[in-house]
Amino acid sequence: MPLSFKDALDRGLRNNLGILLQSDSTLTARGERWKELSALLPNVNAAVSETAEQIDLAALGLRINFPGVPAVIGPIGVFQAGGYVTQSLFDYHAIERKRGASYNEKAAQSSLKNARELVVLAVGNAYLVTLAGAARVATAQADVQTAQALYDKAADQQKAGVSPAIDTLRAHVELQTRQQLMIVARNDFAKQKLALARVIGLPLGQEFNLTTEAPYEPLATLPLEEDLQRAYASRPDYLAAAQEVRSAELFRRAATAEYYPTLDMAGDYGVAGIRPGDSRGVFQAAATLNIPIFAGGKTHADVLEAEASLRQSRQQLENLRGQIDYEVRSARLDLTAAADQVEVARSSVDLATQTLEQARDRFTAGVTDNLEVVQAQDSLASANESYISSLYSHNLAKISLAKAVGVAEEGVKQYLQRK
Repeated sequence: MPLSFKDALDRGLRNNLGILLQSDSTLTARGERWKELSALLPNVNAAVSETAEQIDLAALGLRINFPGVPAVIGPIGVFQAGGYVTQSLFDYHAIERKRGASYNEKAAQSSLKNARELVVLAVGNAYLVTLAGAARVATAQADVQTAQALYDKAADQQKAGVSPAIDTLRAHVELQTRQQLMIVARNDFAKQKLALARVIGLPLGQEFNLTTEAPYEPLATLPLEEDLQRAYASRPDYLAAAQEVRSAELFRRAATAEYYPTLDMAGDYGVAGIRPGDSRGVFQAAATLNIPIFAGGKTHADVLEAEASLRQSRQQLENLRGQIDYEVRSARLDLTAAADQVEVARSSVDLATQTLEQARDRFTAGVTDNLEVVQAQDSLASANESYISSLYSHNLAKISLAKAVGVAEEGVKQYLQRK
């Protein structure tokens, strides 16, 4: 099947295991929020019961015999049906925990977006690596063809008696070397395709062909400060860390709120009687003010644990801020260096190609032996490898910069649309 860069990204964003697992984590965070919210919502249930009981007065400690009073009373039947409701009227501890859980859910959603950014980086890198592998295979095949032509020419000249046997041997060694390198390049390319298929979740054994060529287009970057400010405002991992800090602050306040009183309400309404037909309406309502006095140090322990968690979250946020600064600066440096390398490598390929052509002409004219041709062929192979590596580095630097700024998914797709 044909597989373009955009198709690979779309498949990776649908099927990658990291995104699937993070989606489950988002559901977990949503469940935690509902669990905390349940402490503030009314709990309503209904019950219907009918009981029969026979009482032994002696078993209850009433061993005095009264005239006309039997020793055993019953059976006594009781029927009861009704609805029951409990409601927290004020619980600052539960309120703050619910707010903290809401920020945890937002952090999980930001983490899901960050997982998508990481998948874009992983898929983009795998696709570019595979493109580079395909280019190396094509280059290796061209090198083999060149080496084969050189070997045939040397063999013909030896038969004609115008070239020594050493030239033929040298050309044969060069041909076998290029054949070995082509075998290695094909094997690496096959494994790179397997790795790409694994990253994007293709069915096992699915064959595919890459349809997108490695593009090269200089990228105009924004000023450094704008990139940094954009990263702090857009990076989903930074937003998730900031939301986790806010959540930790609210859980810290919730722990302190365990010292505060709570106000609850409970009530029920239904019917009760000896039999269902003899039942009458009954109800009960009550409000309770709970005032904590001493909980054995539990509240103090909860406050200390919440404070430690808050400090860790703040330290992680500060560390991530420094990491973002490093990643943005590093990606910009890599992009600039890779762009310069592409220009130099492209020029080196042109020069090495001309050198090889001139060396072959000199060898054909009998001016020199084929050592000069072999050296020129090695120089061309080295130049091609430098160009392939620099082109891979340049395109990867673009994706890395988009990831560092926090717009990998949108930025890469916009770049592909321009192409």
